[in-house]
Amino acid sequence: PRAGATARRTAPDPRRTAEAARDLFSSQDADMGSNAVAFSGETTANGRGLLLGNPHYPWQGGRRFWQSQQTIPGELNVSGGSLLGTSVVNIGFNGDVAWSHTVATGVTLNLHQLTLDPADPTVYLVDGKRRKMVKRTVTVPVKDGAPVTRTQYWTRYGPVVTGLGAQLPLPWSSTTAYALNDPNAVNLRGSDTDLGFGKARSTAGILKSLRETQGLPWVNTVAADRHGHSLLSQSQVLPRITDELAERCSTPLGKVTYPASGVAVLDGSRGACALGSDKDAVQPGIFGPSRMPTLEDAPYAENSNDSAWLTNADHPITGYERIFGTIGTQRSMRTRGAVEDVAAMAEKGDLTVRDLQRQQFANRVPAADLAAADTAKACAALPGGTATSSDGRAVDVHRACEALARWDHRMDTDSRGALLFDRFWRKLTATVPNAQLWKVPFSAADPVRTPHTLDTSLPGFRTALADAVTELTAAGADVGDPLGAHQYVVRDGRRIPVSGGTESLGVWNKIEANWDKKAGYTEVAHGSSHIQAVGWNSGGCPEARTLLSYSQSSNPNSPHYSDQTKLYGKERWVTSRFCERDILRDPELEVVRVRERR
Repeated sequence: PRAGATARRTAPDPRRTAEAARDLFSSQDADMGSNAVAFSGETTANGRGLLLGNPHYPWQGGRRFWQSQQTIPGELNVSGGSLLGTSVVNIGFNGDVAWSHTVATGVTLNLHQLTLDPADPTVYLVDGKRRKMVKRTVTVPVKDGAPVTRTQYWTRYGPVVTGLGAQLPLPWSSTTAYALNDPNAVNLRGSDTDLGFGKARSTAGILKSLRETQGLPWVNTVAADRHGHSLLSQSQVLPRITDELAERCSTPLGKVTYPASGVAVLDGSRGACALGSDKDAVQPGIFGPSRMPTLEDAPYAENSNDSAWLTNADHPITGYERIFGTIGTQRSMRTRGAVEDVAAMAEKGDLTVRDLQRQQFANRVPAADLAAADTAKACAALPGGTATSSDGRAVDVHRACEALARWDHRMDTDSRGALLFDRFWRKLTATVPNAQLWKVPFSAADPVRTPHTLDTSLPGFRTALADAVTELTAAGADVGDPLGAHQYVVRDGRRIPVSGGTESLGVWNKIEANWDKKAGYTEVAHGSSHIQAVGWNSGGCPEARTLLSYSQSSNPNSPHYSDQTKLYGKERWVTSRFCERDILRDPELEVVRVRERR
């Protein structure tokens, strides 16, 4: 930014900035997420651990996973998925331990509000002393174009910024500016952490790698091992913002943003408001490993992108700082459904890998279990079987009422009524605030089961129903059509129906599909990606089932462009060949020897 470029702008509005920060760092971002659960040996059939990993990632572009097995005899043998451009396995398993990640709620940055010298907007004051910003010019070559040059101004806290995205402006005036502190800007340790995971022989080894390297910026780690241990650790590289520091040093803006979103805005004019250090931290200004929310050896440890609080509903994690996430607040529909599912699985016991596979494609809709019956009943009671759409037209909904009443509350490809509820629920939750949606509000004393009881008397209820029916008609869909007729991807010129549902429905098998007004859901943007269900038996090889939903290759001419997508559509898995003897038995084995040129 140009120094003082926004001098005439007013200071950010605290309330609006807090709302923007909450939205910016929300754990309910539709294009990022994950589920993962680790079961301890006390819940399994053979006393060994189990892990189900289900990251939700883009199906196209640079954030796709690719699968590999990496072996260095006597040193490393690990299989799993890696993000494009990374050289190590990010999510995977070896002969003794398996792990997955979920996007965490920790806020990885903070702001320092600078008090400027009125005579020079590139000078800021700390304890009354003038400090000159450092001007840095960066030039980037551009293909088929002129180089692009940008100028940055740096402070002791980090670079001056004039916004966190378009929705969160931070004006640089003649008196005030904001500097960004991002501890991950110098964190190049992620591959060290992942390599440590690949070499680990237990969940203790996973923790050891997390503690010694502190390389993960933004994810939780969920793990299980052949010895029967389970683990969740929110080991993130976060600014060392304690609640005490935030209370003592927040500016008026920070006093609103920190409680609302975890984004701290500290007074940069006071040296006493600088970030401290933990003795066990690997770099200054971050939390040490001993401060990370962690749960070991619980019957289950599960995360679906909410904070660590309800990792296990019977063993809540508390006592962590606000920057890690919230405690005692409403959970997402997906978290509630996941906790219900895995708690029931743990209570049943005798779990096997097959149970993990069933959970992945159960496609239960927690929102429907809470609201579908009341929706169908209220729909059937509408006078004349009609509801008024948002454009004022009367819409015949009587067949929609019947379809909702018969629906199986799943997002399977053959589920009839699923598409109708999906479109209705999206419209309802987009227009009616959550606090008004339910008759029984959230209670921290009953966080998995509240809120509940849909308020069908809301005007938005009838409108959402009418608009959903109208929308399906325009897309050429009948209210009773099976989901797979209108939720699919096209590969090699053929439709592949896919199951799963959107974030607000709470489906474990999350799918965020692109809606075509004339055809329905015709492509998946984000969702279930590198899926793994892993356990162990008395042999030396892990029992692993995997699935890469969008397939290994993005090249339409590759035989691996759609092979696993077809399996995903049929809810079938790939049996992993981890041990060498199993690899050598593969009838399609091809060996390519690569030698370095000298």
